[in-house]
Amino acid sequence: MLKTDIYFADPYCAWQKGNIEHTNKLIRQYIPKRIDFETMDNYSIMQIQYKINRIPREKVNLMTPNECFFKHFY
Repeated sequence: MLKTDIYFADPYCAWQKGNIEHTNKLIRQYIPKRIDFETMDNYSIMQIQYKINRIPREKVNLMTPNECFFKHFY
């Protein structure tokens, strides 16, 4: 079981959830709003996930999400 704090943003308050809004922007570079996720195959989604998880993030000293994740497990 994970021991972590969980925070919820207020509805219609995008400034309270900057990370998810930034991630949505990254996803929308590959998947426009008019595209239904249900019509996409898993391989295409995995390719997008692969690309996004290898973009360095300033908030974590220019590490990628993959580096941050695996840093805690290996």
